[in-house]
Amino acid sequence: MRVSILDDYFDTLRTLPCFGKLEGHNVTVWNDHVEDIDRLSQRLHDTEALVLIRERTKIRTPLLERLPHLKLISQRSVYPHIDVDTCTRLGVVVSSSQHPGTPSYATAELTFGLILAAARQIPQQMQSLQAGRWQVGVGTTLREKVLGIFGYGRIGKAVAGYGRAFGMNVLIWAREASRAKAQAEGWAVSESKQHFFETCDIISLHMRLVEATRHTVGALDLAHMKPSALIVNTSREALIEPGALVSALEAGRPGMAAVDVYEEEPLLNSRHPLLHMDNVICTPHIGYVTGEEWDLQFSDVFDQINAYAIGAPINVVNPEVLSGRGQPQ
Repeated sequence: MRVSILDDYFDTLRTLPCFGKLEGHNVTVWNDHVEDIDRLSQRLHDTEALVLIRERTKIRTPLLERLPHLKLISQRSVYPHIDVDTCTRLGVVVSSSQHPGTPSYATAELTFGLILAAARQIPQQMQSLQAGRWQVGVGTTLREKVLGIFGYGRIGKAVAGYGRAFGMNVLIWAREASRAKAQAEGWAVSESKQHFFETCDIISLHMRLVEATRHTVGALDLAHMKPSALIVNTSREALIEPGALVSALEAGRPGMAAVDVYEEEPLLNSRHPLLHMDNVICTPHIGYVTGEEWDLQFSDVFDQINAYAIGAPINVVNPEVLSGRGQPQ
C-alpha cells in the first residue's frame, strides 16, 4: 500500500524496531507540520493508508473529500480530530487501537516530573544559575501533601501510585463509576467536587476528552483551590473552561500550573500568556514522546495497516464502512 506518515517532526519512526512492519509498503514520511488543505491534499493525493501521530493534524471533511485513493486511516487512541462520519461516507476505514489495560507510563512519568519540577522550582532555579545568580526561593516537599487525581483511568491510577510512593495522601475525583472503582481498589475518594478542589495541594487531570468531560473544570472549581496549590494538565487542554486557567493564575488560585497540552498544537505563538507566567511550567505535549512509548504505539498502528492489506481490518471504529468502498481492492 501507499502509506503516508504525517508530523514525524524528528524522523523518529524510521529508527524504531516496529518500523520493519511496514516492509513491502511504499512509505513516505513527512517531518514538517502542514495545516493548509491545498498543500495537504496535494501531498496526500495518492495515499492509500494515512498514519497519524495522535492529534497533530486534523483530518476534516474538506481534506478527506480531496483524497480519492484514501482507504485507511491508522492511528492509536481517541480520534476527535477525525471526521469519522465523512470517512464512513467516503468508504475510508478508521482503525484506532484503544490499547485496553495499558496505560501510557511515559505520560504518567512526565506528569510526576512536572509535579516535582513545580514543587522544587527546578526551571526557575536553573534559570537563576544560568543568569549568574544562586538560589531564588524555597520549594515545597511532596510528602504528606494531598495529591488529587481528577479522573481515575489507567494513567491517573499510575500517577496515584507514584504519589503513594512519595508518601503523599492521594484523593480521587472522577465520574461515578470510576469513583466506585477507585474506592474498591483502596483509594480515598472525595465527598464532592468542591471538597476535592478545596482540599488538594496538587491536582492532576487525567480524564479523556469527550463531550461529557469538555470544560469539566470551570472557573469556580479553580477559585476553590488553595493559593499554594498546583494544577497539572497532561491530558487535554479542553478539559478546562476556555480562559479559566490564565484568569485563575492571575487571581492567585491556584498558585501554580504545569501544562503539556494546548488548544492549538503545535503551539508556535511565543506570546501565549502561559509562556510568560513565572508560576507556570510549560512543555510541548511530550507526555507520550519517548522512544519506548512510540515503539509500543506504532507497533499497533502498523499492525492495523497490515491487517487491512490482507483484508482483515482490526480496531475499526466505523465498522459499517466494511461493506462498501473501504474494503481492500
